[in-house]
Amino acid sequence: MAAYVAPSRLAALTKLRCSIFQTSYNPKSLRTGAKYLRARLRGPSMVAYYPDEFNIPQIIRKYPELEMVDEDEQERLQDVRERKQRGKGAPKKAKTKEDSRRTHKKR
Repeated sequence: MAAYVAPSRLAALTKLRCSIFQTSYNPKSLRTGAKYLRARLRGPSMVAYYPDEFNIPQIIRKYPELEMVDEDEQERLQDVRERKQRGKGAPKKAKTKEDSRRTHKKR
């Protein structure tokens, strides 16, 4: 025959067990996210999985004796030159306040 144990005594036992084993006391079984907070972080291993970014312009600046050419940068500069010839380039920066286009705008 099983002995009857009062719910308050079971709650006290659970509270004591949580303090001994350093777990969170959650008598109402609410969702706390403790499982995810206890889990190992994934970020460092994901960062370690991918190799360091290969930066061609940085290598060209670091080793000028290799005489490497950044083709993407050359193509970009060519596009900028062509756009300026067609009048589609970025406007020149104003040297003085009078050169600024804002002063000529009507309100």
